[in-house]
Amino acid sequence: MLFPAISLIMLAYTNRFLALASLVRNLHEKYTVEKNENRALHNQIKNLRYRLRLIKNMQAFGICSFISCIFCMFFIYLEKEVVAEILFAISLLFFIASLFLSLIEIQLSTKALEFALSDMELKDASLVQYIKNKFDKDIK
Repeated sequence: MLFPAISLIMLAYTNRFLALASLVRNLHEKYTVEKNENRALHNQIKNLRYRLRLIKNMQAFGICSFISCIFCMFFIYLEKEVVAEILFAISLLFFIASLFLSLIEIQLSTKALEFALSDMELKDASLVQYIKNKFDKDIK
């Protein structure tokens, strides 16, 4: 029962890692062009470093869960029910830890999007001010 769940979650984690790797490459290109002057870019980089550590740990806990599950099945095969039950419980704990880290990483990913959006926001969001500045330029 736990095998398909672990496999699917590992696939999801790998996809998140690949998306994050692509984002890091894009930020690296932007970072070298802008010569370290963008504060939002620095915030994104800090956020990405932490998210990468979380994804690494999510994957590690997922793998430990998978290995514990395999050993659980092995001990069921050997008819060592107590050991199998303990290993299954450990497998569930690893899986819970992995999912908990995934929840934290999802929360941080929205924060990273906020950094990106804050970088793209208009400096003066007032429409009236924009029209006034435009009108002043046309008069001069």
